[in-house]
Amino acid sequence: MKQIKFHEKIEKFSFVSLAFPPVVFTWLPSSHLGSRRNLNLAEMEAKEEKEKERNSGKRKRRGFSPSHSDGNTVIFPLLLAAALSRSNTHTTLVKKCLTKFLSHGQPIPTPFLSLCPLLLNSKSPQIAILTARILGAASLMSFQMNQQVRRSSILISLGTGDDVNIASLRIVFQRGELPVLLLSAAIILINTCNIEQLRKIPSKLSECFSVFLKEVWKEAHKQMLKGNILGPGQGMSLYFSSVTINNLAESIFRLSINVDQFPALMPSEMVKRRIFCFSEDDFKRFILSQWEVLPCVVRRFSTASLEAEEIFASLMQTLCSKEFFPSALSSILQGLTSCLPIDSDELDILSFLTEVRNKLGCPLINEQDIRVLRTDNQLKQEVRFFEENVDSCFVKAPQILCADDILKFEEAYNKGYTIALRGMEFRFENFALIADGLASVFGQPSAGANLYLTPPNSQGLARHYDDHCVFVCQIFGSKQWKIFSQPNVQLPRLYDPCNIQNGEGIDNSRADCYHFLLNEGDVLYIPRGFPHEACTHYSSPDGSAGLSLHLTLGIEVEPPFEWEGFMQVALFYWNHTQHQHHLSLKSLSGILNAMSVKLLHIVIGLISDSDPTFRKACLVAAASLESDANNWLDLCQKTIFSNLIEKINRESRFLEALKSVEVAIQRNEDPFQRIRWLRSLNQEGESVEGCEWVVAPSGVQDIFRLYVEYKEMAETVFMEVKSKFCSQVSYDHVTTVYRILHEKYKKARKQYMNGMHSLHYV
Repeated sequence: MKQIKFHEKIEKFSFVSLAFPPVVFTWLPSSHLGSRRNLNLAEMEAKEEKEKERNSGKRKRRGFSPSHSDGNTVIFPLLLAAALSRSNTHTTLVKKCLTKFLSHGQPIPTPFLSLCPLLLNSKSPQIAILTARILGAASLMSFQMNQQVRRSSILISLGTGDDVNIASLRIVFQRGELPVLLLSAAIILINTCNIEQLRKIPSKLSECFSVFLKEVWKEAHKQMLKGNILGPGQGMSLYFSSVTINNLAESIFRLSINVDQFPALMPSEMVKRRIFCFSEDDFKRFILSQWEVLPCVVRRFSTASLEAEEIFASLMQTLCSKEFFPSALSSILQGLTSCLPIDSDELDILSFLTEVRNKLGCPLINEQDIRVLRTDNQLKQEVRFFEENVDSCFVKAPQILCADDILKFEEAYNKGYTIALRGMEFRFENFALIADGLASVFGQPSAGANLYLTPPNSQGLARHYDDHCVFVCQIFGSKQWKIFSQPNVQLPRLYDPCNIQNGEGIDNSRADCYHFLLNEGDVLYIPRGFPHEACTHYSSPDGSAGLSLHLTLGIEVEPPFEWEGFMQVALFYWNHTQHQHHLSLKSLSGILNAMSVKLLHIVIGLISDSDPTFRKACLVAAASLESDANNWLDLCQKTIFSNLIEKINRESRFLEALKSVEVAIQRNEDPFQRIRWLRSLNQEGESVEGCEWVVAPSGVQDIFRLYVEYKEMAETVFMEVKSKFCSQVSYDHVTTVYRILHEKYKKARKQYMNGMHSLHYV
């Protein structure tokens, strides 16, 4: 019961201690870490005796001045008496005692913990803050001072928590109440920090503490997979901490957010050359004639340099060798954690953590992280190995795979099922390096990487198309691919529902079909929207078993990074620069002017729905543009921009846009939902009049009524705004703002990647 009260109190001050990083150094200066880390009790007592002898001949001052050695015998009773008194004099005494703790940097006395709730609830803000500083410093620094938790607390199992969620399981230690309390306090402190506070934690301290937390995490994750969970009444002699799986995972994630885990990122030019074996002319030809237009294959020619294969050599090291298929696959999978999805427009990583807090740290989730499936040759439909209720170790969570479930993967493989593992870039450093480099080549914030292991004579996924472009890299074995021509002129958008599945809607008699046999080292490009399917044979051309292992690198073009997104940014930026010339929104002309800009945003969306160019990936942020040798790509982007501006100027329809707003109001929808991501362009604390994207439905209705009432005047203002925008907007200026947006998205994806990598221990 004491422990619960302790945490209830500590939650109230948890954000305070890390807001004062200099205090952490005061508690234990970094220059003293080496000498004090292994200081044992005998050495401390000897040091105290020398201090007494040194001060014995000195005249004592009047009044109380607690020494370095009397923390348990003098300071505690004085603190207790003074804390219970309401006298202002005693309040001063409490401050003096607490200040002594901070100035001497002595280890926190055990009895002091019992006074924490009382001191933290003090009416004196100084006392509460001093107490919070002491506890925060002690909880974070104690692991470097004497590694109490490492020696005295041994993780042995997990215990049920207040929630049935597996991530809410409590971590059980063998012994060591005090160090576990310190561990709990440190985790609470870390999990309540904002980004700036996390950045202020000394790097050496963060690294040291992260190493320890990951050791605890590794053991906890193993116990979670095995289902070693103590129920009520079990383990009465053990210490049930209040630290849960998700608490621990969140602390590790947070400490990794700002860490540069991949200092030696793979240059985009190297990725381009090594994956595609392209010269600059080849890459230019690919962009101009095949990118998002036609599939193609790049063969591993015998004349290719060894450098071209190094990129896959790193993957070989990660995946061991062919002999690991499929027997050793389970050992790899058991070290993986579920990578919970993050919204495409989520730029606040701490907001993401708040949203997924109750699930963070759970094992692999079937269908989300991994799929085990095959295509029935007769029905041409996908069959899932875990389609029926999974015999999971965890009640009420059949989608979560435990150790027994993972061991069944070899059985599934032998029965012809493909094992598809998603999010490889969040689990392995080598995959992350390749994905990041490839994303830079095509000017996107991030790229995905999925791994597919298919047994001989089998087909995994049924015929389908993707909402993103993919590069299929054949790692082992061979695979036969069929790619059908694009059924629609418009490219599919990311996260739009796929209407073609299992061959539905495809006229095989009319559709062009491309056949490609991929061997080791070959790379196949499939544009988004092109239906495709693939299968293995009994044996490869070289006579080996016909299994296949391929990596799919996906270029996911999020809405802001299509050409429609670039044009929306252009309008937003232009309006922002024109803001000082706007009339006040309190006047009719000012309201009509602001609404006309919003209506023009809707017009761009309407034109985009009918013009395929607007949906193509914008390459303005591509790394290739940084080099003088790629002026052709910059000129290409400028040409597209000019053509789209002309189209907006020529095809903007006021009444069509107004009708779109009316339909949205009737459906109780936000007509600006599609472009709400533009709010991320505003700097923190900046409010741009006329640029707010969170508009209440009632506000939209009021503006719409006003627009209808002054319809002719509104149309005139709209046409003026449209003409000014199309004639005044500058490609170069927009490019600068667009790249800022690109960096914001890239930073958020990097923080997510860093956090997820820290939770994997393969």
